[in-house]
Amino acid sequence: MHNSLSAATSGSALPRTDAIVELSDVRFSWAGNGQPTVEIDAFQVQAAERVFVQGPSGSGKSTLLSLLSGVITPQRGSIRVLMQDMRALDSAERDRFRADHIGIIFQMFNLIPYLSVVENVTLPCGFSARRRARALRNAVSVEAEAVRLLNDLDMGEPGLLRRPVTELSVGQQQRVAAARALIGAPALIIADEPTSSLDADRRVAFLELLFRECAREQTALIFVSHDASLENRFDRAIEFAAINRALGGPPVLRAA
Repeated sequence: MHNSLSAATSGSALPRTDAIVELSDVRFSWAGNGQPTVEIDAFQVQAAERVFVQGPSGSGKSTLLSLLSGVITPQRGSIRVLMQDMRALDSAERDRFRADHIGIIFQMFNLIPYLSVVENVTLPCGFSARRRARALRNAVSVEAEAVRLLNDLDMGEPGLLRRPVTELSVGQQQRVAAARALIGAPALIIADEPTSSLDADRRVAFLELLFRECAREQTALIFVSHDASLENRFDRAIEFAAINRALGGPPVLRAA
């Protein structure tokens, strides 16, 4: 099912009982910037929903993802993830919450160069006992679950598993980053321009693999991109300018 960008709304009418993410009256400004980068009245994402957020570079999309993951907190408003008020947590508590419940696919991947493919994928389970326990529901070891995910992402070749990630192609690194985000079945996956370095065929293949893993664990997905050609593959597509009132004001001085 797909809603067009022009018809997209903040989702404020969706049932609260199913919402995994809820934003209300959120405002965030970077230090020294008089204008807000993000100003959202209401936004929701439902459990297991796949949401596409489209907007140009520098529009504040990455700032939104940092707010959702608790890397930064707003000056005003409420951000609730899994019914947890992120502003009520201190920095260390937000770090633990993020490790337990949120998988992130970074635009630049952020893989650890001195670790192998498998070691990069298992990394979140070293920071989160919950992620480790969930990974062990499906496999005899965390490493075995990493190999299963890599197989599902067409990265299960024995010769690849122990290879340093610096020896991989961009597309291979992207899939390793996806497996790392997915391991331990987090309730929410946040993806920041994860297909920007892929050609059209590889983008489609990557999305299909990502969707399949999210469906397996009923994981919600917030996928941010400037590429509107991807929108039809998602449950819901949102034009970021339609929910971020900051984009209607004077130019933002600091890009996301």
